[in-house]
Amino acid sequence: MRYTKPPLTFSQQADLLISRELSGDREVIISRLRAVSYYRLSGYWHPFKNSDSSIKPGTDIDKIWRRYVFDRQLRILVMDAIERVEVAIRTDVVYHHTHAHGPFSYSDPRSLPHLSSARHQEFLRRIDQETRRSKEVFVKHFKAQYGDSHEWLPLWMIAEIMTFGGLLTLFRGLDTGIKKEIAVQYDLTDRILSSWLRALNAVRNICAHHGRLWNRELGYKPLIPKSRKHPQWHEPVEVRNNRMFGILTILKYMLTGIAPQSNWPGRLDDLLQKYPDIPQIPMGFPEKWKKCPIWRETTTDAI
Repeated sequence: MRYTKPPLTFSQQADLLISRELSGDREVIISRLRAVSYYRLSGYWHPFKNSDSSIKPGTDIDKIWRRYVFDRQLRILVMDAIERVEVAIRTDVVYHHTHAHGPFSYSDPRSLPHLSSARHQEFLRRIDQETRRSKEVFVKHFKAQYGDSHEWLPLWMIAEIMTFGGLLTLFRGLDTGIKKEIAVQYDLTDRILSSWLRALNAVRNICAHHGRLWNRELGYKPLIPKSRKHPQWHEPVEVRNNRMFGILTILKYMLTGIAPQSNWPGRLDDLLQKYPDIPQIPMGFPEKWKKCPIWRETTTDAI
């Protein structure tokens, strides 16, 4: 079937929505469409659509816009927490790998035994691209000072220019002993930590492309620690892994160890209190979620 829908002007888009029973001032609707785009904003009125594409009575542009603004602020908050986790894991990986194998050993596939030869070559190819593309002063300095003897940058420099995806590949490739040494710092197995990093990378990519978080079902579902060793994930509140509450709980858990002085949980609570009309069920929040032991831990000093 051929796609035949033509592009519409902002005025035509507004009139289409009004014809489908969206209420609100027409000029306000046009201004919102002009700021965000019809297609992006449609993700926020989708829950209000009937089967015939009409919009449920009582739905106005202000209600849709509040959901969009809430989601944008949620993305900023999530990105802040992911950044802290990412930087901490980069530090862990660089520290343990270089002490075990040396600063340039990542270029030797034997130091990353869990990467296939093809995967390792692709990893190096991307690092080479990022190095050539980088405008960082430390990259230029190293090349000028040591480039005659070294083809590759030391890992602690590479860690500053590689993507989260590159970090994830590096972590996966580490020998099992190093992965376990890193994971135990967070009272986790290396398998669970690896799954968390993969999930956080996916969420980070959604945020980087300004995608919708609040009612999204996760494509990749991170592992939840088993109840026998980690009952706080299951009692008295079950933390599920298919919606944003699972990701937020993972971030809270990690930040408790990485940045215990942070008031990130308080900022999340402030956001939820600011938007009491935003339903939390689509985000996976269980009833009485604050009774979860992971969320009961509070901090006083903000960073």
